[in-house]
Amino acid sequence: MFRYLANLHYGMKILWCYFLWYLYFVCTYFELDLELWSRSTGIAILVGFALNINGFGSIGKILSAKNKWQVFRFFLVPFCVSSFPSLIKGKGFWLFFSPEPGENLIACTICVLFLFLAWICEKYYAESPT
Repeated sequence: MFRYLANLHYGMKILWCYFLWYLYFVCTYFELDLELWSRSTGIAILVGFALNINGFGSIGKILSAKNKWQVFRFFLVPFCVSSFPSLIKGKGFWLFFSPEPGENLIACTICVLFLFLAWICEKYYAESPT
């Protein structure tokens, strides 16, 4: 895990921060609503296939892709994007910010701690360039 964090490029760090922000608010506002989660899964499947086809060119290339995490992310992002608004609907959010400053501070702190951990890993575990 430390080597993984040590070799993350900036784009992946940003994606991890998005995901950590999402996870914090999902845990905070979780609803056991089968319709919400099944709708989000359906959207993730439809849009995920479209993103993968766009990224890889064909379904065959998706199945043989070496980077399975990239394939997975193309499904995960639409799932997160479609479920988040349903979870925060009617709760006073502005864009993706909570009306409770403390919640935003906790979510930001989680992201900063992740970035700090990645930075520490870069210093001690990064693979030397060859």
